[in-house]
Order: sequence, then structure tokens, then C-alpha cells
Amino acid sequence: MLIGNVGKEPVVRYYDHDQAVAAFSLATTERGYTLPNGTQVPDRTDWHNIVMYRGLAKIVEKYVHKGDKLYVEGRIHYRTYDDQKGIRHYVTEVYADNMELLSPKPVRDAGREQVSSQAPNTGTTNEAPF
Repeated sequence: MLIGNVGKEPVVRYYDHDQAVAAFSLATTERGYTLPNGTQVPDRTDWHNIVMYRGLAKIVEKYVHKGDKLYVEGRIHYRTYDDQKGIRHYVTEVYADNMELLSPKPVRDAGREQVSSQAPNTGTTNEAPF
């Protein structure tokens, strides 16, 4: 389980039969603190490579942008590859099973938002499907 901010715009690619895969980086920060002896411990930021498939990838494509705060659940996946120079690289990724967007939705048209908030409740919503 991770809560953090998206580091750059997600990259979404499509493959067989309209299936999608999304990849992006997520920054998580452990806040700094002061020890009893007065020593300052600074903030520590870790970067995580997040990978999402199928429906989650399509949601990421529509709604997730650089700087957004996300909650991500998933499992760690390790892989290696050799580059063109023969150097072995180790990659750690989080294959996400669940995600929640924690950033508030931007208000694109304040007038339209005001009108829709006064409309009667019909039991349906245009909210994002997560």
C-alpha cells in the first residue's frame, strides 16, 4: 500500500485486443523530525515504478496526471534485463491491483459546476468510476 504523488505524466500503451498498460513513477515521502538531542533528520523521498493493466490503465489514462496524489495497492515485482552494452539492470515495480485518486477534481467551469449542484438528485452521477 502506497500513498504518494505522481512524478510525471503516465505512459499508456495499447496491445492485443484493446488491452492497455500504464506506467508512471510515484513519490512517497517520510517526513523529517527532530531527535531529542536536537539533531534534525530530513525528509526522505522514495520513488516507485507503478504498472497498471487493463481497466485500471484506461482510468489512469483519463484521470491521472503529474502531481496527483494517489493511493495504490499492489504487489512487488522484480525483473532484470541486459542493455546493449551487456550491463545487467535490476528493476523493482509495483503491479497495482487497486487505486484511488486522492487529489480533488479540478473545477474546469465554475458556472457549470454551480448549475449541476442545484439539479435534482436522480440517483446517477458523472463521477469517476473509482
